[in-house]
Amino acid sequence: MHLHYEVYSYSYSDAVFVIIAFFILTVVIDILLFVIGHQLYRKQVDKNHKNINSWSITYIKGLDLKNIIRNHIFSSNLSEIDFNKRCIISTINPHSYCVSKKDPLFQKALMNSDVLLPDGSGIVLASKILFKKKIKKIAGADIHAHLLKHADINNKKVFYLGASEKTLGLITKKLKNEYPNIQVSSYSPPYKPEFSGEDTKRMIDRVNEFNPDILFVGMTAPKQEKWVETNKKELNPTVVVSIGAVFDFYAGTVKRSSPFWINLGLEWLPRLIKEPKRLWRRNFISTPLFLFSLSKAKLNLN
Repeated sequence: MHLHYEVYSYSYSDAVFVIIAFFILTVVIDILLFVIGHQLYRKQVDKNHKNINSWSITYIKGLDLKNIIRNHIFSSNLSEIDFNKRCIISTINPHSYCVSKKDPLFQKALMNSDVLLPDGSGIVLASKILFKKKIKKIAGADIHAHLLKHADINNKKVFYLGASEKTLGLITKKLKNEYPNIQVSSYSPPYKPEFSGEDTKRMIDRVNEFNPDILFVGMTAPKQEKWVETNKKELNPTVVVSIGAVFDFYAGTVKRSSPFWINLGLEWLPRLIKEPKRLWRRNFISTPLFLFSLSKAKLNLN
C-alpha cells in the first residue's frame, strides 16, 4: 500500500509542476501580448475618435474591476431576489470580463443586468483580494435549479430559447418528470453568428405567445447577453436569464464537472480536458489577463 501511495504522489507532483510551469509561462507571454495589444487599441481609438460614440469610450474606460466587484456583483442568497419583479440575470467570469473589455454592447449588457452572478472562481478571488469580502460562486446551473424549484412551487411557466431541437426535447421530458407543476415551451433559433430582423421577430413572437414567467436564454456568451440587452423591451417574461451551457448540462448532452472539482474551484479543468479546442483560450488567455487586471486593481494602477 505504501509503495502505491509513493508512486501516486510522485506522478501527481509531476503533473502539478508541469501545469504550474506552463501557467507561469502563459502569464508572462499574455501580459506582453496584452500590453502590446492595449497600446495598439489606444492608438486605434485616438485615430478614429470621431467614429466612436461617447458611450463606448466611457464604458471602455470605466470597466474597472473594483467598481464591478463593489457595485455590480451579486453577493447575497438567491432566495433574497424577488422573482415577481422584472429581472434580467446574467453571469460573469474572468473570460466574459476580458471579452467585454473589447465589446461595448456585451459590456453594457453585463452592467445593465439587474443581477450579475459571480460565475467563476476568479470573481470570488477578486472579491476576497480587493475587499476582503467572501462571496459564493453562483454558476448558471445554480440559478437555473433555483428558478425551477421556484417555478414548480408557484406553478409558473418557463420558456427555453436556444440549443438544438434534440436538446430542448430532452429538457422538456426531464422537466415533466422532475417538476410536474411547470408549464414549459421552447424554440430553437437558427445557428447563425448574427440573427436577421426576421429571425429576431420570430424568436420574440414565440416567447411572447407562450407568455412565460421565466425565460432561459442559451445561445452562448456574449451572443445571448447582447441579444437580451437589445431586445429586452420587447420581451414579456418577468425574469430573463442568460445561462448558455446549462441547457446541455440539464439535458445531459454535456456532463457538468463533478462536485469534487466544483468544490475545489476547478470546475473548468475537466471541461478543458474534454473540449480543449473550444476552451483553451478562456483558460490560457483570459485567465492570465484577468489576473493581470486583478493585480493592477490591487495596486491601484488602473
